[in-house]
Formats: sequence, C-alpha cells, structure tokens
Amino acid sequence: MTGYRPSDHRWHKGMQMTASHLSGQNFWGGNSYVHGRGYLPLPERIGWMRHEGFPSFVVDEERFACVEELTWVENGGAEWAREERGLSVHTVDVVRGAWVLDWSIRLTNVRGEELRFGSPTTAGREMAGYTGLQWRGPRDFTGGTVFAPGVEGGGPGERFMGTQGPWLGFTAERDAVDGASTVVFAHAPENLDAGGGGRAVHPSHWFVRSEPIPSVAFSWAFFEEFGLPGGGVVRVPVPGGRRGRGVGQGAGGGVPGGCAVVTPDEYLARPGAVPAGLEDDHRLHAIWRRERGRDRS
Repeated sequence: MTGYRPSDHRWHKGMQMTASHLSGQNFWGGNSYVHGRGYLPLPERIGWMRHEGFPSFVVDEERFACVEELTWVENGGAEWAREERGLSVHTVDVVRGAWVLDWSIRLTNVRGEELRFGSPTTAGREMAGYTGLQWRGPRDFTGGTVFAPGVEGGGPGERFMGTQGPWLGFTAERDAVDGASTVVFAHAPENLDAGGGGRAVHPSHWFVRSEPIPSVAFSWAFFEEFGLPGGGVVRVPVPGGRRGRGVGQGAGGGVPGGCAVVTPDEYLARPGAVPAGLEDDHRLHAIWRRERGRDRS
C-alpha cells in the first residue's frame, strides 16, 4: 500500500512525517527548493530524525500499538525538537483485506527559539505545498482516481491540490491481482477552521498528485508558514485515544467497528469518530481498504 524508496524519489519512505521547510532546514529529503533558483542539492540543509527508543510496544488480538521516541536534529547536529510518535493498526477485516492505521505525534520545540514551518509554496513555488504527514503510493497507484466530498465522480489528484476537506480518497487498479485498492485519509473538520473562529492552530490543506507520482500529504503549511515557540508543542493525537493515556485506550473505543465497509461520510458521522476530549486537537488517520475482485461496491 506504499512506495518505499522509489527510484524517482529515494527519500520517499512510504508513510512518513516530514517538514520540507523548517527554519532553513529540510526534513523532507532530496534537493531543497530555493526561490528563483529552483531545486538545488544542498546537503548542509538536510536534517534527520533520530530514533531514540520504543517506550511502549503492545500486541493483542485486536490491535498492534507502539510509541516511538525521536529527536529532530538539524544538519549541524543541534537538537531542535523531540517527538513522541504513536502508531496503531486495528479494525482488521481479513476477508475484505481491510485495516486501519492511526498515526499520532507530539512534537516539542527544544531549540530554545521559534521553529518556523513552511513549504516550497511558502518559499515561492506555486501549488507545491508539500510538508507534514505524507503518503507515497506504490507505482501502480500512478494515474489513480482521487475523490472528495461534493466532487462528482472524482478526478486526477491535481484537481484537488491545495484544497481543504474532511477526507480524501485515492483508488487505483492494482498490478498482479484482479482487483483495486482504496486509501481514505481523514482528519478532524475543526482542523480546517483556523481562520473561521475554530480551534485549529493552523489551516490544513491537501497536497495530492496522481501523476507523475501518487502522493498525498496532510500539509500543515501549504500556503502560509506557522511558528512553534521554544518549548511549544504540536499535538496530533490518535483518533481513539485521550491525551495522557496509552495509544488507543481513550474514549470512543478507537475507530468505530466496520469502518472497512462504510463510506468516509458515514464513518465521520458515527458516534465516537471524534472522541470526547479531542475536539480541540488535531486528528489524523487513514482508512486503508483493499477491494478484492471486480464486483466492488
């Protein structure tokens, strides 16, 4: 369901947390965009995320969940941020080939001064606001169909570039199997309402392409930069979790059962889809659905 280190972009790592423009450093990988000069190989700008350990690692009959601790290090070796990342796989439907991945982060600025988050678009390149949580699809997703609320029939990814919405779907016929796959990305509607009196820290937009490569990102700085002051925290909790508790142990019982066979609109409308206590936070997750055979709903 992901493309890992594809030949066209070796720095794409399937599903990854990124910051393409962070206070002059590049935590995305590859060449760096410089306005007026294009993309340049600037190795002195490339930062990295250092794995520190797994303080929590749990597997049971219903769920796999782990917490990873990482440190964001700029190219010169200075530690800029500490991350606590939660990953959880659950709601597995073996017959339908469906499962759900929850991804959460808690990112703390330890630099001692403000960190500025941006993208190539905030640096001057039009409609190239990639940054944040990014999915790189496998090669046979190239040319797939993207769909979103209110868009009849869907279309190519570029049709949705820079747009906002509660969810986004990406579907494609697969190689080697007689079937297709659908990936649905969804996040809390309040995350889109920073400019309208809502509680989100910063507006979120979709970065999406189906050509020449399949890619979707929850861009947290597509058109505008945002700052994280020293000691400040960016929080993206697990949908079914509560602050201060273990992955997936909060109110709402995780993602509602049966999500593999419902539409995104039905899923988001279900009780518990936005658990009590998380309404004032960002929430990102992905529903992964593998459709088998040609007779698909």
